[in-house]
Amino acid sequence: MKQLEGAFPVLITPMTQDFEVDYEGLKKNIEYFIDVGVAGIAVNGSTGEFVSLTKEERYKVAEVAVEQVNGRIPVVVGTAAETTQDAIEYTKQAEAVGADAALIINSYYAHPKDEEIYEHFKAVANAVTFPIMLYNNPFTSGINIGTETILDVAREVENITHIKESSGDISKVRDITRQGKGFLKTFCGADDLALESFLVGATGWISVAANIAPRLATDLYNSVKENKIEKAWELYDKILPLCNLLEGEGKPVQIVKRAMELQGLAGGPSRKPRLPLTEAEEAKLQGILSSLETIQQ
Repeated sequence: MKQLEGAFPVLITPMTQDFEVDYEGLKKNIEYFIDVGVAGIAVNGSTGEFVSLTKEERYKVAEVAVEQVNGRIPVVVGTAAETTQDAIEYTKQAEAVGADAALIINSYYAHPKDEEIYEHFKAVANAVTFPIMLYNNPFTSGINIGTETILDVAREVENITHIKESSGDISKVRDITRQGKGFLKTFCGADDLALESFLVGATGWISVAANIAPRLATDLYNSVKENKIEKAWELYDKILPLCNLLEGEGKPVQIVKRAMELQGLAGGPSRKPRLPLTEAEEAKLQGILSSLETIQQ
């Protein structure tokens, strides 16, 4: 079992101009991330437009990613679904193709109560044997899962080992991390709270920004781990404008795809209803990229 720790870019799903999944581009991007030294990758997450992909496409993205990585770094596969049965199906497929963990969230339309979320997580995790990372993201799912619910289900189900905490509430990150010590590890899921999350004990980062600045995100995490806090703050100051853009502009998928293209990597359009960046958004992105000096010449 691979250790899940460090900065993991949550990859886009690159597409052709005909809005077809660009699997060769996905392979190219994965090689790039491995070459620059990321700790791991996540696919089929929100940034990967999982809700815009067919079941067959989600299966193939997971399979292609695991095959391309070939055991070199951990691969986390998002297996979110509106129903428990569908989430189980996606999670079983991720385990079958050799993923190192699955990332699961509560139903995002039904707005379930905490007791329903508890049973959902328990059922999905019990259907497999590999590690499960829970996901709390009230901004996309409409539900801010209770801290006790998260801790209780992780205590009961042995292979629930991690949580991606994206509520934007640093006290929640702190409480889950400290109270879950010994059985549940926390990954930061809010890019604009990355350093703060590390300082209260988070041991990983599922990062949108790491698509665009993977070395910087990796160095930031490693600086904290090495107790070089002043260096960490310097790196954080550099990446924070990008994090704020991704968290605040409302088009994180389109921003990342365009940034990937500007760096010579596979991006492409997003499936509608997502629209391309406006001229103003493009200019803002290019200004941040220039300051990060990430564009390959």
